[in-house]
Amino acid sequence: MSRFCELSGKGPITGNNVSHSNRRTRRRFLPNLQKKRFYIPEVDKWVTLKVSSHALRTINKLGLYAYLKKLEKKGIDHGVKL
Repeated sequence: MSRFCELSGKGPITGNNVSHSNRRTRRRFLPNLQKKRFYIPEVDKWVTLKVSSHALRTINKLGLYAYLKKLEKKGIDHGVKL
């Protein structure tokens, strides 16, 4: 199971662990992903998505249907059949 948000596309990034003596070792920063079930009343359908907390905040602000339409307008494939 890949660690990417299905809507915003956020994924892992890399960086350094820095010790007290300033030694650096590589590490991964993983996105805050949540598996969430959404109801879309416009199409009378339930969908389960793995989304980041950033995408959840945007969905709370705009609504899921409007957010999906916005992604379609930008040309981003979100994988949800409307």
